Amino acid sequence: MQIQTVFRAGNSNVVAIPKDLSKETGIKAGQKVIVGKSSEDELVIRKFTGKKVKKLSPDEEFRRWWKAFLKDNAGILDELAVR
Repeated sequence: MQIQTVFRAGNSNVVAIPKDLSKETGIKAGQKVIVGKSSEDELVIRKFTGKKVKKLSPDEEFRRWWKAFLKDNAGILDELAVR
């Protein structure tokens, strides 16, 4: 993981993809990508394949977030339940 600086380009904020990650993922300059959010503070960048992207309903997005939250915090939640 590397620390990158967000910079301005027109009306957008831009983050450079490091060369090693670009090589590893196969993302090249000029290629289309999908930018989304997987949780409260995580951005996700995926290669655009040309297939239609399904937009999640707010309920489905919350369910996925909740499932990830429970998985990530299972130990802490189990400990709290015992108290």
